[in-house]
Formats: sequence, structure tokens, C-alpha cells
Amino acid sequence: MDLVLKVADYHVLTPYVYPESWPEDGALRQIISLLVVTNLGAAVLYLGLGALSYYFIFDHNLMKHPHFLENQVWREIKYAMSSLPWISIPTVALFFAEVRGYSKLYDNVSDSPLGWSGLFLSMISFLFFTDMCIYWIHRFLHHKLIYKMFHKPHHIWKIPTPFASHAFHPVDGFLQGLPYHIYPFLFPLHKVLYLALYVFVNIWTISIHDGDYRVPSGLISVINGSAHHTDHHLFFDYNYGQYFTLWDRLGGSYRHPSALMGKGPMDLIRKLQVEGKLGKEQVNGHDQRRATCKEE
Repeated sequence: MDLVLKVADYHVLTPYVYPESWPEDGALRQIISLLVVTNLGAAVLYLGLGALSYYFIFDHNLMKHPHFLENQVWREIKYAMSSLPWISIPTVALFFAEVRGYSKLYDNVSDSPLGWSGLFLSMISFLFFTDMCIYWIHRFLHHKLIYKMFHKPHHIWKIPTPFASHAFHPVDGFLQGLPYHIYPFLFPLHKVLYLALYVFVNIWTISIHDGDYRVPSGLISVINGSAHHTDHHLFFDYNYGQYFTLWDRLGGSYRHPSALMGKGPMDLIRKLQVEGKLGKEQVNGHDQRRATCKEE
């Protein structure tokens, strides 16, 4: 994160915001700057990537599903935008520790004992490490003693849109994001690669909520895609993983996606249309057909 902070200082903060008497390496200035940069970055990534996915990938026919809520898109955005500032507070504490040099982030490829191969290995280990951690954190958040307090708000969206991707309770959002920030304190990681992975994580989080259930046939049993994660929203106790199905298989929580067996949300919508059980009404600015019966 210090790379982003340096760019912000050089182009905006030092010449236009802070007085000359306030040094760039001052702790308070860095904390304030990180809060601003983190919140702006999170909003831009969420709204920008979410909008691209919503308008160009998300199947708007899913809004006809009986579990799709009234004004759901707006409600997802409102909830996410109210949670992100709270999530940023503990996140900035970790970013601040990175900036002050307490992590194992490095600047140059030559700083890695394995060179370029080290970059590739760290990328792979980042994905597997965070996938493992998120699986267990996610499963922990489903425990009956804490589920209603922290994770239930995200399960309101049974048929999620890309904007549901960040619509978490602040505690839920921070805990599930924690492995990404812990990794560079435990393992060496190039700073540019860390930023690239941070963007990738946001893209992936949006993609598993985008309603595009297509998965290459050879990867269906390996990759935890949108079809897998939609079943998590619908059936609750399955497919907790983030990228892969590995830990769901090991933990006995894997469920083959219903959408890939002809039993998914779109299959129900088509069934209700054939049966004439969809009534036409306006939903979220789209001409939709609202089901008059419950999902079977």
C-alpha cells in the first residue's frame, strides 16, 4: 500500500492538500491518507467493477426470480457503501503496519531468493492460503451463535447481483478480507503483485455474484464459480470456498451446482413462465415478471 500512498503524495496530497510543515512520513498524516485512499479505492473498485459486471455480464432475467427482492440492487449498494467505511478502519491499521515496514513486502524481484519463479510461487500460495483461511472463517460465520449478528445480512440476497459482492456487515467483511492482509506479514510478496492480487480479489468477489453460471467443463469440480456460490446463497450450508472447491470437499460441504444440473434459478424462472405463474410488474427500473408462487 505504500506504493499507492507514494503516488497519492506525489501527485495530490503533498502539492495540494497537506501543508509543507507536515512530513510525508508522519504517522498521523499516513493514517489519514490511508483512510482516504482506502475508502476511495474501495468505492471505485466496488462501484466501477460492479457496474461493469451488472450491465455487461449479469443476467437481468434473474430479477424475475421469486427470491429477488424489491429494490434489491439499490439495497445492496446502500448496504455495501455504509459498511465499507467501517471495514476500512481495522484494514487501515494493517495497511499502516505495511507502510511502516512491518510486513514482508519487497520492491524488487532481486529481493526474492527465487527471483521470478518466486513471484509465481507467491501468487499461487497467496490464492491457496487465502482460500483455506476464508473457507474456515466463512464456515465459522455460519455458526448459529454468531450467524444472525454478522453474516445473515449477506444472505438476504438469495439471488445476488454483482453489487451483493461487498454487501456485508462490517465485521463479516473485515474477517473475510483479513487473510489477504495477513499473508504479506507471514510470507514474502512483491508490492506490485500484492496490489494486482488485491484488484483480482475484488474482481473475483464480484464474479461469483454475477449470475454467469458458465464454467469450463474441466474446471467445474475445481473452481468455485458463480454457480457454486449461488447455491451457497440458496442452500446455506454448502460451497463456502472462495476460489476452489478443495476445502469444501475436504470439509464435506461441497454441493454440485444446481444450475449445472438443470435445477438452478433460471430453470425455475422458465418453469414458472411455462406455468403462467409470473405476474408482470416494475422492479428496480426493469420490466420484470414477479412470481406469484414460492420456489419449490
